[in-house]
Amino acid sequence: MDFSELLAKRRSIRDYQEKEVSLDLVKAIIRESCLAPSATNGQPWRFIIIHDRKLMKRLSDESKRNLLALMEQSSSPLTSVYGAFLRNEDYNVYYNAPCLVFIVGRKNHRSLRVDCALAAGYFMFAATARGLGTCWIGLGLSIQDPELRQEIGLPDDYTIVAPIILGYPNSVPAQPSREPRILKIL
Repeated sequence: MDFSELLAKRRSIRDYQEKEVSLDLVKAIIRESCLAPSATNGQPWRFIIIHDRKLMKRLSDESKRNLLALMEQSSSPLTSVYGAFLRNEDYNVYYNAPCLVFIVGRKNHRSLRVDCALAAGYFMFAATARGLGTCWIGLGLSIQDPELRQEIGLPDDYTIVAPIILGYPNSVPAQPSREPRILKIL
């Protein structure tokens, strides 16, 4: 697949086959994601790989609980959009995917969010090139329980930047129309 085709084929996948993704394949994708640029070549990203679906469900429940509390505390307008999903006990923010990868880093790193977002982009393209699907799950990053953080190997001074699910897609959504919005040419 050439680069233009790769860009066009990368989709957000929320429906996966039951087929597991091998650890060797996940590690190969992570190796390629580390080729992403980072400020001053700091490479602040670290990775947590989770294949245990019961653990993913517990992480989903933890994130849902924390997000609901935050939304209700701040009277967020997002409550009307996401509240019903987050209150649904059967809803798994990670869509029951066979693999979850957290891209994380030290909270105090100056360019952490940008650097990890670049690594996440590389991760998603590397997965797409291998016929796998991914989705960045913004609803899945609110993991605060100290015991759960310790269980997944997330140090206290680290934060989750990009929770990405990974697996073999059941189907791939059509490419939506996207047009550049150039504000001005000088």
